[in-house]
Amino acid sequence: MTWLIFGILTAFFEAVKDVFGKQNLKKSDEYVVAWSLSFFSVIFLIPWVFYTGIPPLNSQFWLALLIGGSINAVTSLLYIKAIKVSDLSLTLPLVALTPLFMLVTSPLIVGEYPKLFDYIGILLIVVGSYLLNIKEKHKGYLAPFKALLDEPGPKLMLIVALLWSIASNFDKIGVTNSSPVFWVFSLFGTITVLLLPVLLYKTPNSGEKILKQLPMLAAMGSFNAIAVLFQMQALTLTLVVQVIAIKRTSVLMGVLFGHFIFKEKDIQQRLLGAGIMILGVLFISL
Repeated sequence: MTWLIFGILTAFFEAVKDVFGKQNLKKSDEYVVAWSLSFFSVIFLIPWVFYTGIPPLNSQFWLALLIGGSINAVTSLLYIKAIKVSDLSLTLPLVALTPLFMLVTSPLIVGEYPKLFDYIGILLIVVGSYLLNIKEKHKGYLAPFKALLDEPGPKLMLIVALLWSIASNFDKIGVTNSSPVFWVFSLFGTITVLLLPVLLYKTPNSGEKILKQLPMLAAMGSFNAIAVLFQMQALTLTLVVQVIAIKRTSVLMGVLFGHFIFKEKDIQQRLLGAGIMILGVLFISL
């Protein structure tokens, strides 16, 4: 069950990274935060690459890096934008939909097929997402879903979940054709390069802004790198959907952080909804 321990550690550091991301967004825009997230992750990983070395690389690695890096560059911006414009406790639970989408993408990309428990998990995830905005039910039975889609953050996070369901499969291809450390290093290096022109175009004096928030941005990148390192290690030990399912328990931690650190409201209903979504995710991982 080593993969399970790695998955739980992934979830914890993922949630901590989100807290630092939300704090950084108080003083910087999403372009600075998204670029810094990948850049400082690369910096943190350089000693690990020197220690583990560069593995033999083949065409599958480069194809996975091209596709995975491009998708993750887009999701990085969308993810940061989502937690900027809406509460953590409302946006983060939507990433629990990633395993739901993976029931379609994993069979197509890596040949991993759903089972009976997966369909039970789907139902629980839908119920949980409904409960996130159950207070809107008096406006009609579909109002909680509509309220989610009316909020800009959840709408963006829904797109992120869909794109991650594709990218996670390419993570597995990349890891199995290199090594966990080198794949993460290469992935964040690619994201950093792809986002640099966007940062320079969108944010004047971006270098000065990064230097002003250097400790917080560097901490965010470090926690992100640690989370993804544990995730890639877990991917070498079990199915993609199981790793991502356990990783999504970060949603519960994020909801609690949103309440206690950022004083977000409606914690009871959001915690209940997120909890049921996570239960669904765990059914998918069985």
